[in-house]
Amino acid sequence: MQPQMEDMDLQRAIANAQPQLVESLSHAPEWLLMKAKCFLPHMDLSHMDGITDCKEKVLWLLDTLENAGPIIWKQFIQCVCMECSLPMDLEIQLMSASGEGNLNQKQEAFAEASTQSSSPPTGPVRRRHGSNSHPNGKKSKQQPLDSAERYRHLIIASVSQRYGNERAAGAAVLGQAQPPAFSQAFINLVIRQSKASRLKERADKPREDSAGMQEAEECVDTAVKVSDLFESVVSLGSTRVILLFGKPGMGKTMLMHRLCQKWAEGALPQFLFTFLFEFRQLNLISRKLTLKELLFDLVLQPEDSPDAVFQHLLKNAQRMLFIFDGLDEFVGNIDQPASSCVSPAFHRPMSISELFANFCFGRLLPGCTVLVTSRPKKLPDFLLSRADLLAEIWGFDHEKVEEYASHYFHQHSFKEQAIAHLKNNSKLLSMCLIPALCCIVCVCLEYLLRKRLSKVELPQTMTQFYIKMLLIFISKQQTEGTVSEDTQLKHHRTAILGLCDLALKGLEEKKIVFYVDDIPEHVKEFASLHGLLTVFEVKRSDSLPEAGHAFVHLSLQEFFAALNLMINNAVDGNYLKKKFSLKSKWTLKNEARTEFMENFHIFLSGLSSKACRTFLTQLAERNQVWVRDKQAAILQSLKKLAATNLTGPKIIELCHCTYETQDLELAQHVGSQLNFKYEFRNFRLTPLDVSALVFIINCGRDLTHLDFAGCPMELDCLEVLASCKNIEHLSFRSRKFGDEFAAALSKSLPKIKSLKKLELTGGSITALGLTGLAQVFPNCLQLEEINLQDNRLRDQDMGKVIEMLSRVEKLKMIDLSHNDISVKSVLTLAKGATTCPNITELHIRKDTIMIYFSGQSRRVLRLQDCSLNSQHAREIAALLRGSAHFSEVDLSGNQLGDEGCRELAESLPEAHISKRLDVSNNQISVDGVCCLLDAVNTCLNVVEFEASLHHQTAILKFIGDREFASTHSRDTSRSEDQSGGGESQKSVVSRKIRLTDSGFPTGDLDKLCTVLKKCSGVSEFDLSNNSLGDQGVGKLVGLLPELKAVNSLKLSGNQISLSAVFGLAQCLSALELIKSIDISLGNTQSVHLTFWESVRNSTTRSAGKFPAHPQHLENDYCFRLRECTVSPEDMDTLCQILGKCTGLTELELSRNALSDQSIERLLISLPRLHSLKLLSIRNNKFSPNCTLLLANSLNLCERIREVEVRSSENAFLHLAGKIESQETSCRLTDCSIGQNEVEELCRILEQCGHLAELDLSGNQLGNEGLRCLLDRLLQVHVSRLLNLSHNKISQDGVLHLINTLSTCRNVTEVQVSLCSKATSLIKFTREDEPRKILRLTECNFQTEHLPKLFSLLQKCTNLTEYISTNNNMTTRAVEDLLQAVRKNLGTLRISIEEQWVRNESITSLLQMAVHPHWNVTEITISKDKGLLRVGVGFPHRMEKMESVVSRLNQYRLEAKHIHFLQKCTQLQELSWSCVDLNNAEEAMLASMLLTLPALRKFELMSSSVTPSGMGHLVAGLQQCHAIEELNLGSLGLDDTAILMLVPGLHKMPLLKRLLLNNNNIGSEGCSHLAEALKNAPHMEEINLSHNKIERAGLEKIAMLLPEMQNIKRVDLSSNSIGPAGGEMLAEVLGRCRHLEELLLARNHVGDKTAARLSLSLPSMCHLKILHLQSNNIGSLGGTPLAKGLVECQQLEEISLSENSFGDGAIRTLSEGLPRFTRLRKIELKLCGISDGVSRHLALGFSRCPVIEEIILSWNSLGDEGALELATVLPRMARLRMLDLDNNRIAARGARKLAEELVKCCGIQVIRLWNNPVPKNIEESLTKQDARLHFSFF
Repeated sequence: MQPQMEDMDLQRAIANAQPQLVESLSHAPEWLLMKAKCFLPHMDLSHMDGITDCKEKVLWLLDTLENAGPIIWKQFIQCVCMECSLPMDLEIQLMSASGEGNLNQKQEAFAEASTQSSSPPTGPVRRRHGSNSHPNGKKSKQQPLDSAERYRHLIIASVSQRYGNERAAGAAVLGQAQPPAFSQAFINLVIRQSKASRLKERADKPREDSAGMQEAEECVDTAVKVSDLFESVVSLGSTRVILLFGKPGMGKTMLMHRLCQKWAEGALPQFLFTFLFEFRQLNLISRKLTLKELLFDLVLQPEDSPDAVFQHLLKNAQRMLFIFDGLDEFVGNIDQPASSCVSPAFHRPMSISELFANFCFGRLLPGCTVLVTSRPKKLPDFLLSRADLLAEIWGFDHEKVEEYASHYFHQHSFKEQAIAHLKNNSKLLSMCLIPALCCIVCVCLEYLLRKRLSKVELPQTMTQFYIKMLLIFISKQQTEGTVSEDTQLKHHRTAILGLCDLALKGLEEKKIVFYVDDIPEHVKEFASLHGLLTVFEVKRSDSLPEAGHAFVHLSLQEFFAALNLMINNAVDGNYLKKKFSLKSKWTLKNEARTEFMENFHIFLSGLSSKACRTFLTQLAERNQVWVRDKQAAILQSLKKLAATNLTGPKIIELCHCTYETQDLELAQHVGSQLNFKYEFRNFRLTPLDVSALVFIINCGRDLTHLDFAGCPMELDCLEVLASCKNIEHLSFRSRKFGDEFAAALSKSLPKIKSLKKLELTGGSITALGLTGLAQVFPNCLQLEEINLQDNRLRDQDMGKVIEMLSRVEKLKMIDLSHNDISVKSVLTLAKGATTCPNITELHIRKDTIMIYFSGQSRRVLRLQDCSLNSQHAREIAALLRGSAHFSEVDLSGNQLGDEGCRELAESLPEAHISKRLDVSNNQISVDGVCCLLDAVNTCLNVVEFEASLHHQTAILKFIGDREFASTHSRDTSRSEDQSGGGESQKSVVSRKIRLTDSGFPTGDLDKLCTVLKKCSGVSEFDLSNNSLGDQGVGKLVGLLPELKAVNSLKLSGNQISLSAVFGLAQCLSALELIKSIDISLGNTQSVHLTFWESVRNSTTRSAGKFPAHPQHLENDYCFRLRECTVSPEDMDTLCQILGKCTGLTELELSRNALSDQSIERLLISLPRLHSLKLLSIRNNKFSPNCTLLLANSLNLCERIREVEVRSSENAFLHLAGKIESQETSCRLTDCSIGQNEVEELCRILEQCGHLAELDLSGNQLGNEGLRCLLDRLLQVHVSRLLNLSHNKISQDGVLHLINTLSTCRNVTEVQVSLCSKATSLIKFTREDEPRKILRLTECNFQTEHLPKLFSLLQKCTNLTEYISTNNNMTTRAVEDLLQAVRKNLGTLRISIEEQWVRNESITSLLQMAVHPHWNVTEITISKDKGLLRVGVGFPHRMEKMESVVSRLNQYRLEAKHIHFLQKCTQLQELSWSCVDLNNAEEAMLASMLLTLPALRKFELMSSSVTPSGMGHLVAGLQQCHAIEELNLGSLGLDDTAILMLVPGLHKMPLLKRLLLNNNNIGSEGCSHLAEALKNAPHMEEINLSHNKIERAGLEKIAMLLPEMQNIKRVDLSSNSIGPAGGEMLAEVLGRCRHLEELLLARNHVGDKTAARLSLSLPSMCHLKILHLQSNNIGSLGGTPLAKGLVECQQLEEISLSENSFGDGAIRTLSEGLPRFTRLRKIELKLCGISDGVSRHLALGFSRCPVIEEIILSWNSLGDEGALELATVLPRMARLRMLDLDNNRIAARGARKLAEELVKCCGIQVIRLWNNPVPKNIEESLTKQDARLHFSFF
């Protein structure tokens, strides 16, 4: 039964496999016929020759063999399995059914004979694993081989049969039938070995994202052969790991098969055994295996003695090669094995990942060789660190592409045409460098050339090639005529869709090997038939072999998976975007989700091109709109991706994707988003990568920068780069780029037309490579910069470099830093720089060499730290004497020494240096310094010498030749003219010597003085920090008479004592033109002498000639002494010396800890200091007694005009130049003066005959001290102001102050506030001033204080005004107050401001105002302020009651109003604001107006009035014929209301002022007003600001103005008049000659109006106030406006804020300011004023004699501007306020303002809010002078 069962199995198997078997055998019909004749020798088969159809012939022979009987049939099937190359699934099925494993001896011998045959068989040879035959024939031996040797032969046979006929260069990859010669060809791949483990160094970083660090020199990659991979690894008994990586399609797997084949042929004798494991198959092993199971179950079982064989393998591990192919395809995680597991047991089961890791770490079969292949993106870190050798497969180069094509097309007549087509198409050639793509390209090219088309058009992208390949494979199987591609696609659509589903499912499940059950039969047939799937034997551990299927290449699976998404009806745009998200792919560190999707996204992008739309439409059977929407989703994703921050590899992948789309708009968008700079760091670039990059750049519109750092790059990439037209900056950094690279680059550079900058750094370029580059540089017409840093250029090459590169037309810079040069090269380059006409700068510092080119004649020569010595100095001096002109020569950091400096100094008179010579850090001593100092005298164009022996600096600065020549000639002619041919000066240029930090001993100082004595033309000397001491300073000061041009001498830090101070003070009397002496003896000593800037023929008194300085008064000196302890005796000595200085005007003593005795002696000496104007004692703590001493100085020296003591620390005494009758002031603020000091202070002040102001604010007088002072007020004789603020007084003290109004006749005003301001002021008058005013604010009077207050007010019968603000006055208290106050004669105005006023009704307030009095002249109610003001006339003038009642009855008033109105008959002013009138109050107001015949002023502002109320109001006003001022501002009046008002205006013949501001009046209302105002001959003021007046209305008003002969003030601000209306108004204003105030702010009139106004201003001769802020006036209008303003010499106030005049207009205004003799206030806020014009402004302000207020806030003034303003502050005697808020003034400027503010008694405040002054400095300066305000409020 068993044979019958086997026969039945065979029959079933044949029946199932017959179609596939027929298909396979139809390719070898001759072989089949031969075998049939062998198995059927007696049958006549000659008739078979007549059958032409191969399939028909195969079917007939198979039927004949099957009918011959089961034995023959089985033997035949076994022969087929043994000898034929069948699909693996078919072979396994037939072997299993026929029992092929039990071959008899005859069959085995037949098989062996077939294998040993020297000629190739006519049919395909079977790949058999069980054969033990050798490829070269079975050798006969006398003894049988042992088991291990037999196993080795089994392995060799298996490898030979499996890989012996492997198709070369991709034929096997695609599973195609090719010509026999081609099938035996193998094209060697380009492999480069890395001699340094770059990847190891970056194992902790993603490879493609590594930073662009320069590689070390040993990182050069070299080309190697396959055999070299093993020979270069030295075996030391440990496991050797070789890592071979390469990008997809480079042929890694094919190379491993070839390697196995060569081993089987004996080419690798060092290895006894070779085992190949493919990770795609290892993925199928789920259980753990032992080492033995891995080798025997998965590879090949020994025939016998497996244990002995295994032991043999263990013993010979060093001669074993293990190949692990496709690590990137492994789906598991591979980790480093635990360190505790040092030597795992060989029998211990482990996972595949554990087995692999232990192999690599030598814990399994230690000493073996492990070869691992992988794509570069998935490499475990431990493997990188463990690898002994790293190598990369680069694929093909151009030669190998040609070799491959030659083999491929060797049987075709169009071979040469095909090869030429590849070579002439650069894009195609770039693709062919990848072997897999090369094969596809050749397949497509062959197909097209076979068609003999007139023009061969190949696809443009990789995706299109894959599509073309698919169509070609399908078409090749067609036997019936010519079938269109559309028909073929439609016919095979179902199979293609199934293949797409299989591909995508595999990628999603990380599956690349499929079993028979995974693939539908029709899909398998289609894929196998067209070579898209490959079949191979798969083992799962010890199970029987199975057929495994896989796409012939992983990229093909990715292509079909991408195609699935594009044609799948279930996939929409959102899902497509999600699948396409490259961003997620790039952000996954280990790329765990995308191991098998290297090209997936590229294919998706390619399928989104327009060229693929028809293909997708046909395959999906959908319309083009559906396909276009899907493609748009991909394109949109790419656009978004371009906006992200991408590293180099990601940019390349994005470029590939974009290139695949062939969408020019997308490419342009991507290029624009990449920020014009592409940085690529440490990853290999292929020509295909560069092609994609060039595509993007060429599609863009902007020039770009390409930066390649550490990127291995084939030379072919440079040829691709040459096609890029938009490269502006090209950079290469890699040690492996040498002369060969330079030669290749030189061919490409001229083609890059836009190149401006080229960098070739960190390479190995020598003179040879540079020569080639230099020859093509002149052809790079835009090239400006060349960087050749860190190459291999040497001394002898430097001259050539300058000669060759100087010919590049637009070259600006060459960088030759970090090359191999010596001092010889330095001098060679220096000589070249002087002779080459277009070199402008040579900069050499150590290894840095920079050469700059330009057409300028001036050169810069910097030779720093170049080891130049005195010998070299001669050569350099010779260069300087030559004809070359240098702007700067820097020789610092060398070894020139004193001798070298002498050589250079002697050459200077003949040298042409225009800016500076630096010889710092050259080991020079005093002798060298003296040599250089001599150059200051001998070389006339030296303007400054700076040296320090401690810091080893020595710098000479020059004035340019032209400037020197012109200055010298001007000076010479002037000197001759002035002196009549006397001694002419050498130069008026300021010359300086700075010789600091040198510590000269006595001998060296004498040398120095000898040289300095000759420097008579030097104006500034700085000899600080030289440890000169008193004696040395004395010697230097003794030189001053010889230094005729000196204006500054600094001697700081020279360790002097007080004796030297006295000596310096004597200079004030010995030297006439000295300006100031500033000395500080603190921790950091400072000594600075300044002189008036005047050229002196003599400096001593005896000379008798002192040309007057144009900017100073004669005998104007200043002496400052700080941080020096001065005893009383020392003070006497100092004062005695200073007393001889007749020109001493300022004496400042700061931080000197002066005692009371020292200050007293100083004050006693003041009368002897005849010229002194200011004595300042700063930062010196004063006792109360000392404060009184300072106050008493008013009595000691009659010239003292002001004594000011602040905070018991700072004192300032201002003195007048001459003794004359002038007022004096005494200010003792914050000095802790209390009751005990009042008596003595009063005694002192009583002796001052002309005390105008006494300021005792901020002291501690209290109520009693205040009372004592006020009791003696009559004896003190204060004539203007007594300030007692902040003296801790209470309500009782307030009453004391109030009492002075009645007790002191000359007190005119008392102002008291007990709030935070704590103000207490008494103002005086010398004349019989009838006005007496009392102002009380927040005094919080209690009930017990009010009777005393009222009593004091009753005594003050001359009181004219009482103002009470928030004093806790109730309504009852106010009524009592009004009842109490009386006046002898005149008007008394009483103002009450309290919160309750806001809530009282109008009627109640009126009743309160008139109740106590009959003669009320004024009533003012302001609800927003809570103000009630009443004016009462005294004595009362009562009208007869009968006449009053008679007049009131005429208007039929209500009875309740009659009594009230009886007291208002004399009312002249009625003012209400912010009141909401109800109907009754409106009626009452109208009634009042009817009964007020004397009313002259009526104001109703910011209130709500109903239309009917407005009618009542106008009706009432019509009866007020005496009105002179009408104010209806902020009532919301529109044109209708104005129309109602006009009749009333006609009945006001005496009207002078009409205020209608802040309403809604338009042009129509203005027209009505103009008509009404024609009958107002007395009109003086019109205010229409903040309305809506347009041009028509404005024109009516403007035309009326010249007719108003009395008009003085016009306010049209904020009406948006605009340029047109402005010009018209400006023209009219020229006829308004009596106008005094013109306000046109915020009208945006512009430049033309300003220019036109400038013509009218000269006619407005009475103009006093002009406001033009915020009018869009720029420089065009500002300059003429400034010129016009100068003609208005009566101007008192100008506001030009918020206009951008520009510097020119500001300068013009500044020049005209001196003509404003009456100007009191000027506003220039937000005018863009900067430091550039500050000097002109400051000078102009200083010449305004009565200027009081200057506003410069919100500008751009900095420290320089502050310094200029501070300088002129003392000249502005009337100035009260300077506003500098929100500028750019820092600490320096603020300090200068504070310093000069001391001299300005009249200034009340300088505002400095929001300037960049540090907080601590703000606090310090505010404490120093409270008039400096740094806060906003």
